[in-house]
Amino acid sequence: MNGGPAGGLYVRRELWRLEATTTWDPYTLAYALAVGEMMSLSFFLAPFAAGAFIAAVVSLAGGGLAPSLIMFAAVTAVLFGLVRPVARGHLHTPPQIRTGTAALIGRPAIVLQRISNREGAGTVKIDGEVWSARSFDDDRVIEAGEQVEVIEIRGATALVSE
Repeated sequence: MNGGPAGGLYVRRELWRLEATTTWDPYTLAYALAVGEMMSLSFFLAPFAAGAFIAAVVSLAGGGLAPSLIMFAAVTAVLFGLVRPVARGHLHTPPQIRTGTAALIGRPAIVLQRISNREGAGTVKIDGEVWSARSFDDDRVIEAGEQVEVIEIRGATALVSE
């Protein structure tokens, strides 16, 4: 290093030597990628974060830039090849099967007895079972024989709509 103007320092670089200090910071990279993965939940940044973490461990153990970069690339490639396809499969699993009254929502039903909320009367047949029913719209009257859709279940009463 040579003294520069105003007391500053110059760094002399020799191109024939590979002795330059690096700005490679695997610790910060690992944390940044892990936070990015947590925010995106896409399983895209996770292999990179794991690779940076392993590179940080190699660097901490005394490995230089080259071994850290090699480990970063190797771990990232292996995780992309093995873990990401499995993780993507879990992202596209179907929703849990609804059971009980929740399974009736959205199902078609046939009106057996005229549904009138003012009269407090009405029944429907849903999947072979007879349910008391009310119209989802308070002012709507639905005649017997019409097909309706179950919008909600309140207690033992189905709220339906045409």
